[in-house]
Amino acid sequence: MKEVRPIELLAPARNLACGIEAVNHGADAVYIGAPKFGARAQATNSVEDIAQLVAYAHLYNVRIYATLNTILKDEELQETEALIWQLYRIGVDALIVQDMGITMLNLPPIPLHASTQMDNRSIEKVRFLSEAGFRQVVLARELTLEEIREIHEACPQTALEVFVHGALCVSFSGQCYASQACFGRSANRGECAQFCRLPFHLEDATGKHLVEEKHLLSLKDMNQLDLLEQLLDAGTTSLKIEGRLKEAGYVKNVTAAYRKQLDSIFKRRPEYMRSSSGTSHLTFEPQLEKSFNRGFTHYFLHGRTHDISNPNTPKSMGEPMGRVKERHSAFLTVAGLKPFHNGDGVCYLDEHGKLQGFRVNKVDGNRLFPQGEVPKLLPRTQLFRNQDQEFDKLLARPSAERKLHLAWKLAETPFGFALTATDEDEHSTSLTLQSPKELARTPQEDNLRKQLCKLGNTPFETKAEDIELALTANWFIPASTLTELRRQVIEELIKVQRINYRQEVAAWKPTTHAFPVQELTYLGNVMNAKAAAFYQAHGVETVAPAFEREPVEGATVMFCRHCIRFSMGWCPKHQERNTSLKEPLYLRSMDGRRFRLTFDCKHCQMKVSLEKEER
Repeated sequence: MKEVRPIELLAPARNLACGIEAVNHGADAVYIGAPKFGARAQATNSVEDIAQLVAYAHLYNVRIYATLNTILKDEELQETEALIWQLYRIGVDALIVQDMGITMLNLPPIPLHASTQMDNRSIEKVRFLSEAGFRQVVLARELTLEEIREIHEACPQTALEVFVHGALCVSFSGQCYASQACFGRSANRGECAQFCRLPFHLEDATGKHLVEEKHLLSLKDMNQLDLLEQLLDAGTTSLKIEGRLKEAGYVKNVTAAYRKQLDSIFKRRPEYMRSSSGTSHLTFEPQLEKSFNRGFTHYFLHGRTHDISNPNTPKSMGEPMGRVKERHSAFLTVAGLKPFHNGDGVCYLDEHGKLQGFRVNKVDGNRLFPQGEVPKLLPRTQLFRNQDQEFDKLLARPSAERKLHLAWKLAETPFGFALTATDEDEHSTSLTLQSPKELARTPQEDNLRKQLCKLGNTPFETKAEDIELALTANWFIPASTLTELRRQVIEELIKVQRINYRQEVAAWKPTTHAFPVQELTYLGNVMNAKAAAFYQAHGVETVAPAFEREPVEGATVMFCRHCIRFSMGWCPKHQERNTSLKEPLYLRSMDGRRFRLTFDCKHCQMKVSLEKEER
């Protein structure tokens, strides 16, 4: 018989409200920004708010991970250490970190997870991190299914976290310095300026424009909903949704969609199980295409494909709705299978490939009456809905409740009665009621079951058939008395749950096993002396400072598995269009900066370097 493997659905939280919704809509774990030092500087949270989220989540055995995944200056380490102790004391389950200097601090026994910012894409790197004490490793987004499987088979005891949904960075995470080089805003310090979402001209060696003003580095959004089972079979333990800058509606919809899909897999595959407790009851049907997206891609999970980028726009396209049939003076007629709603946001690509849009004022059958002037659209223009008014209204209201299953037992005692509650995790508590026994004039069984089913705003739910009445006679218990006893038992059960919550402990010990390489360039992101000391203790002979400390003239500022030459059909290995390119190729930004593209075909990788003379 196969061992049952707990699987974690890991959802993002911009703030406390988003974190609670992630729990309500089915997350097994939630990651949230700490007050400082997270890779999304705009998504920070107070220790008090994180403490509230921890208390709420732990009722359902949902884990809370705090992100401290920036590289740190020497003068920030003491503050970081104090913050880690604060997070540990409020019950945070693990920290997601990038800077190895953190491992050299005086740490509480809290597990550390290796952020994807560490560039975790090889067996050697994952094995090293596991032996160094990291409990979970967040893999690079660019890995194929086979590469994930190989890492799992080589490191079977290491929990592997894999991104399954959301925005994609075009560069390997932690290996992008474009924002720092161009704008003085470090992605490794949580201040990414989203350089990859900008428009560029593509030029050849002569300066000829091969492509005009397109978002050539902007990728579609990841969506692995239909490949979750393959990811589990490859050895994935944690399935991660990107989105710590997203609003609550996004978190609700996406978390619920993945929860629903995973639960359907678990019904067929008993070797997998969810890693938290409770059932989420939704008031809506999740639909991923209705949340922010730039179009969807499986990225490299099944190898290199042409569908991973969206050069037309970095904005949300939403869902395909149909095509324009005719334009009239006051309305558009549309051919499509999905209905529009009053107030919907509609977008389309104009004749220049630019994203345009309008708001729907009124819908009459297949007629759309836009607010303002009717856009001059040609027949067969594809329309997308990037804001569904009715769906947004659903998500703006309470849209899920998460409940723990509860069983009751009401029994007699020599001096009255005892009420016992047992939840789905076998936590149990019992209180007695000293009361004289009186026979009732009418049958009481249905009324007793009805009263015990009234669990209201508590985290619990029960059914009449899960209530055991161990009574020898038709005793009368006043409804008010039973209600108060029920309330007290629930309060005690929640206390028992909190006491019995199993927080993982990690005792950090120094290690000296060899790092996979003996020389670290600026790509090692070593910002402080403790990080340098860590690598030296693990056999690294040369440790260069981080790019943020000492910029490297002419350095490669992006390392991408996405390849513009391939996406244009010009790859020498997969050439689809006859062309004689005059290389090297360059990207030129709208402010005049020029970036040289280098194609490492042996490793199937594209590198982006800022030209020296353009600094």
